[in-house]
Amino acid sequence: MLKICGISDSAFACAAAGAGADYLGFVFAAESPRRVSPADAARIAASARAAARPRPSGPPRIVGVFTLRPAADVLRVAGDVGLDVVQLHGRFPAEDVSAVKARGYETWLLDDGGDPAATVADGILVDGSKGGRLGGTGERADWSRVAAVRAAGKRAILAGGLSAANIAAAAATGADVLDVNSSLETSPGVKSAGRLLALVEALGARGKEE
Repeated sequence: MLKICGISDSAFACAAAGAGADYLGFVFAAESPRRVSPADAARIAASARAAARPRPSGPPRIVGVFTLRPAADVLRVAGDVGLDVVQLHGRFPAEDVSAVKARGYETWLLDDGGDPAATVADGILVDGSKGGRLGGTGERADWSRVAAVRAAGKRAILAGGLSAANIAAAAATGADVLDVNSSLETSPGVKSAGRLLALVEALGARGKEE
């Protein structure tokens, strides 16, 4: 499955939905150049869902990306936007992860290199890091962690430097979701429909070979 993250405008969101993206990600971290307001995310998500091509799995699911903040704040934004998935970056307390799950949201937590089975999260995000930043860096992750996450019975979401050049190899890791962001940009926060098309074509070509 494919997630396109860091979306900040309706035109690109509609292009991603039309291209068959399974997940559309919106970043609510204040320090990110891809940050959007909850109101804008809700508007963009609604237009993208309307533009999505019909498929058995339904319209793309909407993911909200949060850095460390109280669970009450996360849940307020999730409700305002109409999120399907809450993606938590940072060392969130277990009780906060449980509180989000208890409200019915699929919950993804950033991999900390420990035992994935130790968390109550539904999925583990395997991402690259750089300069103390946890994810969103465009750095390649440790792909071997995908097997450990899946062995623990968790969904594995693989991010970090994924592009048209390596998306087929990334898919071969067995990750449940491939999470693509910065490789689709011409500048931070500005995404290219042409790069999106190249990515989808590269992923589709792998599927035809199997």
